[in-house]
Parts: sequence; structure tokens; C-alpha cells
Amino acid sequence: MPGTGSSPPDKEPDTICGVCLSYPPSYDAAVVAVDYAPPLDHLVLQLKFSARLPLAPWFADLLRDAVLARPGLPLPDLLCPVPLGPSRLIERGFNQALEIARPLAGALGVALHPRLASRQVDTRAQSGVSPHERAENIPGAFAIEDPDLVEGRHVGIVDDVMTSGSTLEELAATFKRFGAARVTGLVVARTPPRA
Repeated sequence: MPGTGSSPPDKEPDTICGVCLSYPPSYDAAVVAVDYAPPLDHLVLQLKFSARLPLAPWFADLLRDAVLARPGLPLPDLLCPVPLGPSRLIERGFNQALEIARPLAGALGVALHPRLASRQVDTRAQSGVSPHERAENIPGAFAIEDPDLVEGRHVGIVDDVMTSGSTLEELAATFKRFGAARVTGLVVARTPPRA
């Protein structure tokens, strides 16, 4: 997978890593605003686990800037935040991806569909499983609530953190099964690849 602000199959050979060339992901591009590293990683954790909701618009601004810094990248037709499972949503009281997606949708002028996808399986938190278990934790987790809205459209998936890419991959594959023409991941922070 390419680094910050990069995209897998966007036909930019100098930004596509060997893994993406060997195993093309279901999403067509991924835009990442920052590395998940100090001090920003602590701010992401404060939003997610300490309900510091005023950070969400700031993260949306970072992500908007990363998107607009790529003028050749088409904007999605609609945005969908990565959904939380019911128990995690009750426990947390909010979905951090949705809190970021709201101001991002306004800033980009793209329609937000917060319930376009749902999590039909209450998976373990990806942050709580080892890297090699992440892909096994998420298959079949998502359902699309309005397939007609997806067919032939460019869907932007909004999330706070991308580590292994398993969540983005599974949700993108689900959208593609329902006829999405293109899927772009819009992620605030990405765990830097290990050297």
C-alpha cells in the first residue's frame, strides 16, 4: 500500500507499492491526511476514546486539504462513514468517522449518507487484534442499506485511522458488489509502513 496521500490503482506507477500491484485492493484510491504518529496519534485517540468532538472538524479540514492537494482525483458522488457496530456505538456514544464526515461533506460539497452502510456483525475492535488477525476479523461485517444509491456511483469511505487497510478493503469490496463504479478511502491518519 502506498504512503500518505497516495492511491493504489490510480495509474501512478511511482506511488503504487508492490503489495498493491500484486494484490490490487477493492478501493480505487486512498487519500490520507497524516501519518498516525506523535503528536497527532494522541489527538485521534482523544477524539475516539475521550469524546473530544471539537477535534473532528479540524481532522475534516486536514482531510479536505489532502483531497484538494490532488487535483486529478475525482471527488466522490457521496460520502459514507465507516459504521460502528451497535454495541460499540452505544458504548462510545458517537461514531468518530461520522463526526469527521459531516464537516468534510460540507467542505467538499459532497452528499453525506450516514446510514448507507451498516455493520451487521459486531466485530472486535481492529485496534484490539494483531495485524495478521485484522483481515480475518472483518469479512462479512458490512451490509448496504440502499443498493440503488450505490450502483454506478463513486463512493467515498470516511474513517479516522487506517492500519492494515482491512476495514477499508472489506467495505469497498461490499460497495463494489453492489455496483459502485469507484470507491475512494478518505482517511485522517495512516499507520506508517514498517521499515
